[in-house]
Amino acid sequence: MKFSTRDRYALRLMVELANHPKDLVPLKEISDAQGISLKYLEQIVTPLSKAGLLGSVRGAQGGYRLLRPAEDITAGEILRAVEGELTAIPCLGAGADCPRRCQCYTLDFWAGLNDTINRYVDGVTLAQLCVLDGKANS
Repeated sequence: MKFSTRDRYALRLMVELANHPKDLVPLKEISDAQGISLKYLEQIVTPLSKAGLLGSVRGAQGGYRLLRPAEDITAGEILRAVEGELTAIPCLGAGADCPRRCQCYTLDFWAGLNDTINRYVDGVTLAQLCVLDGKANS
């Protein structure tokens, strides 16, 4: 499984917001702080908003903020919001109908890897990813 630039940038965007829990943070500020193009961030906030992870306020004093505390958001939720299902191989995805499923000797291996990846990303919270002044931000 290979994670995309979009996935990495989504995590960085969310960490930036989590490090400012009481503020509305403009995308331009996040763009400057993280070295990510504003256009790219604009594409990433849409699926994160649809997933109910962040909200926005328009206007001169507007910006983005988390809709839930960072300790209640997992890396898995963020990645799934921008990527969809996290599967090691396509035949493990929802609705996949592999004609070789009953004959596949490696399916258990891939399913185990898939479970390990999903358990890991679901076990790491956004708060755990945040470091501010050398301390975990909670």
